[in-house]
Amino acid sequence: MKKTLLFITLTLFILSCGVRQTRESLTSGDYDAAIETAVENLKNRKDAKGKQDYIYLLEEAFAKVKERDLQNINMWFKDASPSNTEKIYNAYLQLNSRQELIKPLLPLKLLKEGRNAIFPFEDYSDQIVSSKNALAKHLYDNSKGLLATKDKMNFRRAYDDLVYLNSLNPNYKDVASLIDQAKQKGTDYVSVYTKNETNMVIPVRLENDLLDFSTYGLNDKWTVYQSNKVKGIVYDYGLIVNFRQINISPEQIKEKEIIKEKQVKDGTKPLLNAQGQQVKDDKGNVVMVDNMKTIRATIYESRQFKSAQVTAKVDYIDFKSNQLIDTYPLASEFVFENIYSKYNGDRNACDADYMSYFDKRAVPFPSNEQMVYDCGEDLKLKLKDILGRNKFRR
Repeated sequence: MKKTLLFITLTLFILSCGVRQTRESLTSGDYDAAIETAVENLKNRKDAKGKQDYIYLLEEAFAKVKERDLQNINMWFKDASPSNTEKIYNAYLQLNSRQELIKPLLPLKLLKEGRNAIFPFEDYSDQIVSSKNALAKHLYDNSKGLLATKDKMNFRRAYDDLVYLNSLNPNYKDVASLIDQAKQKGTDYVSVYTKNETNMVIPVRLENDLLDFSTYGLNDKWTVYQSNKVKGIVYDYGLIVNFRQINISPEQIKEKEIIKEKQVKDGTKPLLNAQGQQVKDDKGNVVMVDNMKTIRATIYESRQFKSAQVTAKVDYIDFKSNQLIDTYPLASEFVFENIYSKYNGDRNACDADYMSYFDKRAVPFPSNEQMVYDCGEDLKLKLKDILGRNKFRR
């Protein structure tokens, strides 16, 4: 019994909350939210007494939003501005979609009044078609006008409008070719190249890797980076990776000698007292203790070391004005290090950290070119970060 009462109480609470939410949406003028909430609550047990408030609210919200939309459409028609065509088209779509949302619920009975709720539906198909055609014409004419300008932002707006037009009315006139034209005109093309102001040769592999922008994933809807110029394309910007300095340290081998000592157990021996006599336990047995001895080893550690630092700057150039837009520092360091060791004495005296070095030997130092190239992966990551955070067109 208690569970049943709890369930009924909880159900009534949920219903009252939903009705209150629907009424608040209605009084605030958010009619579509009121309609959606009412419809959702009427999908199950629509004839229940507890659902009557939803039916009244749905009837009222539908009437008010229909009146509002038709008034707006009438005003937009009187204004006669081409920019209103999309508003008119969307309004007719919304008028129709509301009807389709409510239709599956009909009839909805108002029990106290002994009647069905009234929803004066209309056939908006002609209006939808005519407003869609008017919108298509407006989008087409407006896009043609934008494409006749010399403004890239206009070309991008034209592109978005033409793509929208193509979704509304596929194969409308020459929209497909106009979309390609708008995309081409609206895209910023960036020519990427390197300069070498150092007194060293930059490895060709490093230049190729840095300029392989297909691996950066930076091309977006309106920006294309190209390291090889394409005939017929007018480049808007330049991106120059300017190598300023390359420092390579001498090949170094540093050696040091380390003496290690450790106390280890070497069997057992009798425990002696201060007088040098053997100590016995309560049973008369000699007490035995660990016999500790000192072991030693001399470690001869060798450390091969060589480093390379590459400093550069990334210049953003506006080709139209031939002006420097911005400059960003770029630097990387690569360190070659090899540690190997040998020992004399007892290996067990050595710390565990040294054990891996005993199996190593000296290796050839990498060439200067390889050292510079090995800086490349870090340079590439930093260059990608610079480009990701600093767009050409803000």
